[in-house]
Parts: sequence; structure tokens; C-alpha cells
Amino acid sequence: MRKTCALLLSGIIILGSSCASIVSKSKYPITINSRPSDAKITITDKKGVTVFSGLTPAMLKLDAGAGFFSKARYQVTFEKDGYVSRTVPVNFKLDGWYFGNILFGGLIGLLIVDPATGAMYKIDTEFLNETLEKENGGVSAKSNELRILDINDIPAEWKEKLVAIN
Repeated sequence: MRKTCALLLSGIIILGSSCASIVSKSKYPITINSRPSDAKITITDKKGVTVFSGLTPAMLKLDAGAGFFSKARYQVTFEKDGYVSRTVPVNFKLDGWYFGNILFGGLIGLLIVDPATGAMYKIDTEFLNETLEKENGGVSAKSNELRILDINDIPAEWKEKLVAIN
């Protein structure tokens, strides 16, 4: 009799819980790097609130949810003296395990637990590695490198000094 009650109670707990919350998580790690390193990064959420500020390389965890039935979205801004600042999105998508609630988690998991905890979403990008461009078109006055640039990507004042080659 005790075994039957224990099995029944275990089944009720499993069916009453949420599938994505069991299998997935509500915070996800992300690794952020840049070239050159030591760039300042600022991460803001979809409301514009700063959730992290630091230097690359960085590793942190971001919340998957941003409220009931609302997935998180973040913007990572890279800044470094002498380089053009760059902003890159970090998005979350619906976690396939969320649909496991239909079989295992029931309505409580489907409509309450996973949407409230953010476990119904997972990170779309786990690693950001951005290359920052130098402020003056990517070519340093001290640089001895040869670069081929598209005519549409160079400053207007450079176009006046171009010479046609036959």
C-alpha cells in the first residue's frame, strides 16, 4: 500500500510540475569576447536598464524571461578608445521542452510555472565574439598593413584622392 501511495504521489508531483523548468533553466551563460580585448561592454535589457557593465572577455548569466510570457532581449554595446562602438543583440527563443508540458507538466507548467520563471525560453546566442573597427575607416596612420576596401565603405574625403588604374 505504501509503495502504491508513493508511486501515485510521485506521479502527481511530476504531472503537476513543469517540463521546461525541470529540463531547462531560467538563466543561461553567455561568453562575450572582442578583438581587441579589454573593450568595455554594457548590456541593457529591452527596457534599456543596464544589467551588466565590464570588460571583455566576460562570462555571465542572463535571465531568459522578462516577465510573464515575455522573453528576454538584450543589447550588448562594445566600446574602446580609437574604435567604432558596436551594438549587438542577444535574443532568446522558445524552448522545445516547453511543449513537454502537454505530456508531462500539465496546465500548471504550461500556463503558470514555465511562463513565470522564463524556463519556456532558451538563449539563441551563447557566445559573442566581435571584431571592432578602428575609427578612421579601419586603417591606422601607423599601420603598415595592406587592406582592400570597397569604394562604398571609404570616407567621402578619400574618394577625392582616388586615382584610376588602367
